[in-house]
Amino acid sequence: MDTELSSPPLDLADAAPASGKKVYVKTFGCQMNVYDSERMTELIDPLGYSETSDIADADLVILNTCHIREKAVEKVYSDLGRIRQVKDERRAAGKETLVAVAGCVAQAEGAEIARRAPVVDLVVGPQSYQALPELLARAKSTGRSVVETIFPDQDKFAQLPLTRSAKSTTAFLTVQEGCDKFCTFCVVPYTRGMEYSRSVTELTREAEKLAARGVRELTLLGQNVNAYHGEGPDGATWSLAKLLRQLARVEGIERLRYTTSHPRDMTADLIAAHGDLEKLMPFLHLPVQSGADRILAAMNRKHTADDYRRVIRQILAARPDIAISTDFIVGFPGESESEFAQTLDLVDEIGFAQAFTFKYSPRPGTPAAKLGDQVPEDVKSERLNRLLARMERQQLAFTAGLVGRTLPVLFEKAARGAGQLIGRSPYMYPVTVEAHAGLVGEIAPVLIRTSGPNSLGGDLQA
Repeated sequence: MDTELSSPPLDLADAAPASGKKVYVKTFGCQMNVYDSERMTELIDPLGYSETSDIADADLVILNTCHIREKAVEKVYSDLGRIRQVKDERRAAGKETLVAVAGCVAQAEGAEIARRAPVVDLVVGPQSYQALPELLARAKSTGRSVVETIFPDQDKFAQLPLTRSAKSTTAFLTVQEGCDKFCTFCVVPYTRGMEYSRSVTELTREAEKLAARGVRELTLLGQNVNAYHGEGPDGATWSLAKLLRQLARVEGIERLRYTTSHPRDMTADLIAAHGDLEKLMPFLHLPVQSGADRILAAMNRKHTADDYRRVIRQILAARPDIAISTDFIVGFPGESESEFAQTLDLVDEIGFAQAFTFKYSPRPGTPAAKLGDQVPEDVKSERLNRLLARMERQQLAFTAGLVGRTLPVLFEKAARGAGQLIGRSPYMYPVTVEAHAGLVGEIAPVLIRTSGPNSLGGDLQA
């Protein structure tokens, strides 16, 4: 299949409704990709596509990719190899299958995906998926691979449907995209672009629609969410703290969270919001990446370990019962054993409730990929195992400390056990409770009786 890099947009009449068609979506990586996948399925719903969990039934397959994890590109090509077999089998049965690769790997690889994997009909970056119906129609009508990885001048969110479907009592809401920090290990500025913040009016409208459909908890998303600087209804630039206070007034929204944050952007008004905004949950994900200042400088993190400690002290002063989650990268180029030990010291000092830990792996095009003194793989693995063991002890200690407390739990769905529901605690951990199905979507007090590394159990209180 030939590749088409650009073409005049097709009229939507060319994308006629395909009644009874099925779409299979596989989402990789971050919560923002989950949000983007939901919006993509909403965009093609008017074309007659409904979701399926069986790829063999899919008339359209979308891989919404992430470039953050190790070997992300290889995993996409591996999936495409299996999809090619499905597409061949469906073609032999007289069925057509369109294949689209979206997200950050699509943005980074572009036309190379279509060259290496001719099974792909469409490559679309995260800033262009609002044109999905037209792009699919173009690929279908021309029989050529379409690649759309430009950064358009238009606001992509303004071109998305106003209607949001609510598949749960919780929902993601992208408020900010892109990043201007340029950490040396990170591809986000290259795949998502520079920081862009949506307007307060637009976000309030979307939150109101979600609340009307039964959403009770909103998680505000951004690659650097606390750098939010959107236009307020008064024409002034609003901070994330001010946006949170606005969304807390939306009827039906009972809980607010936000992720992912940068220590440099934990402003005084945002810290204060953790102390006096009741709907803002006492759980904060604040990546630190390393406990060693030299490594932080090499990462271009723009903060020191003591800067991070100072921010944590300020947050705890505002909200003493808050739980802190973080990210760590071990084995960054040049990391010595003593510098890794400083990371372990920081873990012991802060007492994290949770952490996402990764071995450093080079991302093509990033400055860190060109650094010498790469840490041997076996050393990275050994350090990661030590960090994981330290974090597992801390996580177990945190959840054990919740036993005996009564927590408000937002019930989300039925559990595996008969007569049981799963809900979400303020600290993100799922809670399993014996309760009737009528409580789904409600918040009720639960006395925590049991704890594990990743879940809690309890009794519903009258």
